[in-house]
Amino acid sequence: MALVLLVAGTLVLLAYVRGADARALAGTRTVEVLVADELIPQGTPGGELAGLVRTELLPAKAALPGRVTDLSSLAGRVSTVDLQPGEQLLAGRFEDPDDLQAVGTVAVPEGLQEVSVLLEPQRVIGGRIAAGDTVGVYLSQVLPSGTRQTSDVLHHVLVTQVQGAPAAPDPDAETEAEPAATPSASLMITLALVAKDAETVVFGMEHATLWLSLETEGDDTSGTRVVDETNIYVGVPR
Repeated sequence: MALVLLVAGTLVLLAYVRGADARALAGTRTVEVLVADELIPQGTPGGELAGLVRTELLPAKAALPGRVTDLSSLAGRVSTVDLQPGEQLLAGRFEDPDDLQAVGTVAVPEGLQEVSVLLEPQRVIGGRIAAGDTVGVYLSQVLPSGTRQTSDVLHHVLVTQVQGAPAAPDPDAETEAEPAATPSASLMITLALVAKDAETVVFGMEHATLWLSLETEGDDTSGTRVVDETNIYVGVPR
């Protein structure tokens, strides 16, 4: 008898709760929304969401703009962030995988192409360089005549990716940040260039020695020249 009363009480309670929800929504225009039923990790394909979401009935004013109303609209797209349980599915949080920007890179401006160079740390500001920085390009070479020359050849070159550099200290960490370690191996630096400037960089890697300088806003790049043995000491006090 006790068991029967317990079951009956539970059913009555559930009926009351459902009735309360219905009474709360009475007279309110409602809409169906899709919400995450569990944590949906970043990168989850839209075609795999069927078992990870549920439909809920909410007041229209609680439904977020841009909500997903049909999972088929997410076909061929993936989530760009982690979706928390109970979170409404928004179309803006799903993208075509081909359109996603890889972590640690910046977009290549239209009309430019990418060229990668492998350089020792001392030729890349000790590794203190990151995607989004702009650099100057300097070349040193020995001419067939034996003359040695150094000159800047490019300025304001966009770095789109750096591979091999140590992770930078976390500025938000509670403990005192330590300086990033100097890389012990060469770094792969990818640059965004117009075709004629890409030729210059490739020539420098093939037939000369290439250095990069980290440029800063407002720095003075005027007054440069081709430096060789005849003018290296011109204007230097003796």
